[in-house]
Amino acid sequence: MLGLTASYGTLSSEDTNLMVFLDDININGSLTSIKPFFGYFYRDNRCVGLRLGYQYLNGGLDNLSLDLGEQNDISMNVGDIHLLNNSFSTALFHRSYLALDQKGQFGLFAEIEGSVQYGEGKFINGSGEDEKYTRSENLKLALGFNPGIAVYIFPSVCATVSVGLGGLRYTAINQFDEAGVKTGSRHASKMQFRINVADINFGLVVHLWNKKKMASR
Repeated sequence: MLGLTASYGTLSSEDTNLMVFLDDININGSLTSIKPFFGYFYRDNRCVGLRLGYQYLNGGLDNLSLDLGEQNDISMNVGDIHLLNNSFSTALFHRSYLALDQKGQFGLFAEIEGSVQYGEGKFINGSGEDEKYTRSENLKLALGFNPGIAVYIFPSVCATVSVGLGGLRYTAINQFDEAGVKTGSRHASKMQFRINVADINFGLVVHLWNKKKMASR
């Protein structure tokens, strides 16, 4: 089979009340990803495949005011900060389907995925007289679980919706200044299992050989 999953999400502070002591919040951002993949069914309802991916993150903090009150005598204002990040990924996955009806047109699937992601980001601070920025190189290794729903809209075309449930992650970040000199690094690993509303993907799958649909058990 051949397929494609894509996602797009936005973040805005217009309708959000974060804390009573945060005023004049203006945060915005978007996250876009596209992931084509190829899979081979080695038996009924069992598939292994390769997925490639591209992700683009664009976010900004135009203004943020912090006021803890006259008694604490602490207040500050930051703004004109932007974050850009481009990353590419490669992943191997295994997917298992389970039919919900006798005709095999509706079903669930469980997917386990091992991925490697590499990207470069730029953190831009334009609040001063001169615009300053730092650059980062990011490496992420992950083992994740992605369950979903599959619906055949045509005999050989299947629409899918999946959501990330987390898993194991390792991240390494190296930071550089404008001159290209390394200024720091950070390594982190974690294991987390929960529904991630920021990782909901809509997909379209084309089966190249229409021998069987999902076999009911």
